[in-house]
Amino acid sequence: MLCVVENHSLPRTAAFFDLDKTVIAKSSTLTFSKSFYQGGLINRRAVLRTAYSQFVFLAGGADHDQMERMRQYLSALCKGWNVQQVKEIVAETLHELIDPIIYDEAASLIEEHHAAGRDVVIVSTSGAEVVEPIGELLGADRVVATRMVVGDDGCYTGEVEYYAYGPTKAEAVKELAASEGYDLSRSYAYSDSITDVPMLQSVGNPYAVNPDRALRREAVSRGWPVLVFNRPVRLKQRIPAFTLPPRPALVAAAAVGAAAATAGLVWYASRRRSASIARI
Repeated sequence: MLCVVENHSLPRTAAFFDLDKTVIAKSSTLTFSKSFYQGGLINRRAVLRTAYSQFVFLAGGADHDQMERMRQYLSALCKGWNVQQVKEIVAETLHELIDPIIYDEAASLIEEHHAAGRDVVIVSTSGAEVVEPIGELLGADRVVATRMVVGDDGCYTGEVEYYAYGPTKAEAVKELAASEGYDLSRSYAYSDSITDVPMLQSVGNPYAVNPDRALRREAVSRGWPVLVFNRPVRLKQRIPAFTLPPRPALVAAAAVGAAAATAGLVWYASRRRSASIARI
């Protein structure tokens, strides 16, 4: 448990969290596929395909090439989606779909970091239309997420403007540190994926959470602590209650297409853990 309160005479610090399988138990955007179907954005065939992708995501069976093909498919799928409609669908179903799959352990860590005076930043490959409201629900101070190009008609063009993945996440962390005055050597980062090693390396306190096989090996070789989160729980049911009010999420990587979010979520399929490791 974290217990050190920030000394405000020192530079500020932050805690950077990956989202899927680190803070929540499933793929954030794929979780909304049924809602997108009900809203008329995707057809039944696409629902079945995203359901399969969710299965692969949880089982950890996709390699990089498979994820890249799925990213291309989903980026094309979102072409023509109205951004405002996507935001409304996410807002209407957020509590129903996301609240029950937030890890109790992650929520506790967020509380502890805030209590210690640290900013909490969600850094996710998913799209901002999905990640931003989840960040607000969690009380995050900032959000970094993938964003897609939006045309003059308010719809996604199918092109990705900013892709928050792999080394790009580490770059975003360093840019935030420069703009916000974070001391990365005293900051924290949490992820389940080998693709996030660059982000984990950029801070002085990296943690592997529910790590995939490759990240578990990396964590062991580097002496990084390994955490296992396995208690999804509704925030309002937590004891003690999740007391901190939601803070407005300041999007570090501006508004993003929800379909890019969906694409990013599938990429997380490569990061699935292969074995549970006790929290240390």
